[in-house]
Amino acid sequence: MAIAPVSAPSFAVVVDTLPPARPWYTDVWVRMLRRKPLGTIGGAIVLVMLLAAVFADVLTPYGFSQTNLRERFIAMNADHWLGTDQIGRDVLTRVLYAARISLYVGFGAVGLGSVLATALGIFSAYWGGRIDLFVQRLVDAWMAFPPLLILMSIMSLLGPSVLNITLVLGVAAGIRESRIVRGVALSIKEYTYIEGTRALGSGHLRVTLVHVLPNVLPTIIVVATTGLSTVILTEASLSFLGLGVPPPYPTWGGMLSLAGLDHMYRAPWLAIWPATALSLAVFGFNMLGDALRDLLDPRLRGG
Repeated sequence: MAIAPVSAPSFAVVVDTLPPARPWYTDVWVRMLRRKPLGTIGGAIVLVMLLAAVFADVLTPYGFSQTNLRERFIAMNADHWLGTDQIGRDVLTRVLYAARISLYVGFGAVGLGSVLATALGIFSAYWGGRIDLFVQRLVDAWMAFPPLLILMSIMSLLGPSVLNITLVLGVAAGIRESRIVRGVALSIKEYTYIEGTRALGSGHLRVTLVHVLPNVLPTIIVVATTGLSTVILTEASLSFLGLGVPPPYPTWGGMLSLAGLDHMYRAPWLAIWPATALSLAVFGFNMLGDALRDLLDPRLRGG
């Protein structure tokens, strides 16, 4: 009795029904929703703030510099949900527009800082020797001084503006974070397949862009996310001192400065709401950054 051969199409059907593999970034977000509740809360806070910043002019009927001296120091009511300030400006409007400016400065500075940190860190680690020594001594010289003192000095020379504070905070973040990128790039450079790629004739630029940079990218994402909270807090500190974003543009730090002790007891909402928004922004980015670090770092994925 002859045995019937097994037909090949049945295997093809099984292969075709396999679900497509999820992209790595989708897998990261799915695992965060399942295993990192604080990271999920932080991501939700960040998302709400982004939406509020983008649609600030839709969410409130007032302008951020619109004054009404007849409505000074009005407490929370149906027309002004968070009250008004000392010259009748709507506090909710100013908090929302301050979120737009803070996030603009934050993302701009972190974007510039990430590019600078990646370039400095990988360049220093890959070439090593005297180049690495020279770059790291420059980084040490920068980090030897209190960062806020350096930023205050630079902003005093340049003058307060949105562009200036974005550039200054971006350069400061890039120099600081380049040390982290360098450490990761040093370990990646010693991988066996990197040595094999060079032995096969790949040039330095190809090795850096194709093999080193993709492996450094998860670290850059984590550092950038957690660095956003530092940049936003530093911008608020400089604006509080009058060295950040100039009036009439609202910032959380500037609103806290205008509240002052003179108005703190008479109208406490002038300080409460910008301080709450600033605290939520810092908390959200910190929790999101910590969760991404745990999910993207292979040594911490089991935690």
